[in-house]
Amino acid sequence: MSDGRERTERPTTHRPAADVRRPVLRGKKSRHVIDGNARRERRLRRFGHGEIARTSVRDRLVPPFPEPGAWLWRTLGLSPAAAHRLARRSAWGGPLLVALFAGLLRFRRLGSPRTVVFDETYYAKDAWSLLRFGYEGTWPDRKVADPQILADPQVIPLSDGGVFVAHPPTGKWVIALGEWMFGLTPFGWRFMTAALGTLSVLMLCRTGRRLFRSTFLGCLAGALMAVDGLHHVMSRTALLDLVVMFFVLAAFGCLLIDRDGARARLAAALPVDEDGRVRPDGHTGDRAGTGLRPWRLAAGLFLGLAASTKWNGLYFLAFFAILTLLWDVGSRRVAGAYRPYRAVLRKDFGWSALSLIPVATVTYLATWSGWFLSDNGYGRHWADGRGGTWSWIPAPLRSLWHYENGVYEFNVGLHSPHKYESNPWSWLILGRPVLFHYESPRPGRDGCHATTDCSQAILALGTPLLWWSACCALVYLLHRWALRRDWRAGAILCAVGAGYLPWFLYQDRTVFSFYAVVFVPYLSLAVAMTLGALAGPPGAADKRRTRGAVAAGVLVLLIAWNFIYFFPVYSGHTIPRGDWRARMWLDTWI
Repeated sequence: MSDGRERTERPTTHRPAADVRRPVLRGKKSRHVIDGNARRERRLRRFGHGEIARTSVRDRLVPPFPEPGAWLWRTLGLSPAAAHRLARRSAWGGPLLVALFAGLLRFRRLGSPRTVVFDETYYAKDAWSLLRFGYEGTWPDRKVADPQILADPQVIPLSDGGVFVAHPPTGKWVIALGEWMFGLTPFGWRFMTAALGTLSVLMLCRTGRRLFRSTFLGCLAGALMAVDGLHHVMSRTALLDLVVMFFVLAAFGCLLIDRDGARARLAAALPVDEDGRVRPDGHTGDRAGTGLRPWRLAAGLFLGLAASTKWNGLYFLAFFAILTLLWDVGSRRVAGAYRPYRAVLRKDFGWSALSLIPVATVTYLATWSGWFLSDNGYGRHWADGRGGTWSWIPAPLRSLWHYENGVYEFNVGLHSPHKYESNPWSWLILGRPVLFHYESPRPGRDGCHATTDCSQAILALGTPLLWWSACCALVYLLHRWALRRDWRAGAILCAVGAGYLPWFLYQDRTVFSFYAVVFVPYLSLAVAMTLGALAGPPGAADKRRTRGAVAAGVLVLLIAWNFIYFFPVYSGHTIPRGDWRARMWLDTWI
């Protein structure tokens, strides 16, 4: 993440702009500076950079979106006016087309297989119970309940006794919305995850556009996520992790909008020279406020929803709170603040903390409304009539605290061996994916047209070439952040770290690689940013741009082909067992 060290001009409030002079360098020092600049320019040209133009403080605070090019539409034969209109609409048109493509993949045959896949046996039933009672009721053993739910006529063996559950209710409320519309059926309980998976692709396109100031790179990031196998599988399964991913991505996008808005207001407060250039000013950088920041409040709301789906959303709250403060430090440094950290503590820290942490806390508590309003929810009346030091706190809140303490102890103490558990060290390289569903249809049955047995599998596996490319991209982003102070690389690394690093604290806990879906959007952004750098910066030599564009295009096509090749084992298609075995590139995938 950015540490606030963004390049800026020295504040000049101590004298008029007309008196600003460059120091005169003479002798060996002058030659040293000139030789150093020449060597730097040669290195930049070697990597395809032309002469770097000096930008204004306003543009460094809020880089403008480039005017969209119309050359593609002109090439297709449209008139200049029509081509310009379509180019201007690409800011939304491109992301919508990518999202439409993702939606077609995710909603096609959504109700197949018509069975309870992996942990759907918990969340689909808990969601239905929330619809009925507002809390999680009691179901018989899944070997009894699942066949009854899938039977025709359907039997729903649900009773109103509260039962202990290991996760907060928001994600199950999301699943319940689909069941409310379409019933307790595979299509019904998968509908909302498919919808959120599709919307997340749209959001990533727009988020990438704002992050990179490029519609093309934003749409590229969204397209990469659209063809990621893990995101595809999780979008078609009623589990909670994709819901966490959606709310976290929404919060990330809100914080980017908030960053642009706050920096624009800071730029508007800076003085303007006689020639019309905005210049840095120490007093303004230290003292200027950034006004009301509703997008930061929205980010707090979404982070609260993420944490009330699964507790790993809390880590994003902590990481993003630090990230936004460092963004504020960077903006005040660019504006010319003499003491940017002190300025942030004085002007930004309090409102930032109030916008994120209290809003997220209130949101978290609000999602338990059904439990608060119930009489039979698990542990609902535990604190009734109890005295003690904390008796001044309302009994429902103390009961919830006791319940959540039990949930915490359960989660950190979950050590039951599982065939598909994996250590977080292996997640990025796809060491041990999770098999959600597997059947072996005999020839002539269930779509098996082979002479031998077939396979019908759903494997929660990321698209291999995309994930392995992302490993290289993360190394490149570390370079961009550590050595070039690129805030975009820092933001992406921060989000990946928030979703990935905390799992290393639980080396003995039973964990699964599909938890990584929460940082898939940022892996896609990392690859898109790396491909943009590979294609070359604007103004680079034509030869450099051509070579880079060809290399980037080949990698994107290989990733798309890789997704198509593995698509049968992402979507539960019936294929000959030999074809399934050919797709198991590593023995640990079986």
